[in-house]
Amino acid sequence: MKAGGNRKAVVHIYSSKNNTIVHATDETGAETIAIASGGMVVDADSKKGTATAAMKAMEIVATKLKDMGIRQVIIEVRAPGGTKSKTPGPGAQAAIRELARHGLIPVVIRDVTPIPHDGTRKKGGKRGRRV
Repeated sequence: MKAGGNRKAVVHIYSSKNNTIVHATDETGAETIAIASGGMVVDADSKKGTATAAMKAMEIVATKLKDMGIRQVIIEVRAPGGTKSKTPGPGAQAAIRELARHGLIPVVIRDVTPIPHDGTRKKGGKRGRRV
C-alpha cells in the first residue's frame, strides 16, 4: 500500500464490556494497516474494556493511518452480538471521538453487530438466570 493520495481506510471497532479491539484495513478489507487493543495499552485486565484503554488503542491506529497519508475513514462498530449483548461497550464511543480528535474524517459510521435470525437457544435454562 503506497503512502499519499486521497484514499480511505476501514476502521473496525469491536467493543465488548471486557475489551476493545481496533483494526484498520484498506477499503477492500484485504490488507491490515494497523491493529491495537485495550489489553496492549493497560496493565490491569480489569481496565481493558474502559474508555481510556480504547482511546489509547485508537491513538496507536490513528497515528499509523496519518503516517500512511490516509485522511478519510469508514468506521464499523461491532458489539458481541448473537446470544450476547447487542450494544457496544464503553470503549466504542471513546474510540470514535479519539479518531476525530486526530484529524481523521469519518465518512460513514456503521453498526455491523451480528443479529441472530432465530439461532441457538440462549443460555440460562427454562426459567432464566435466577439471582
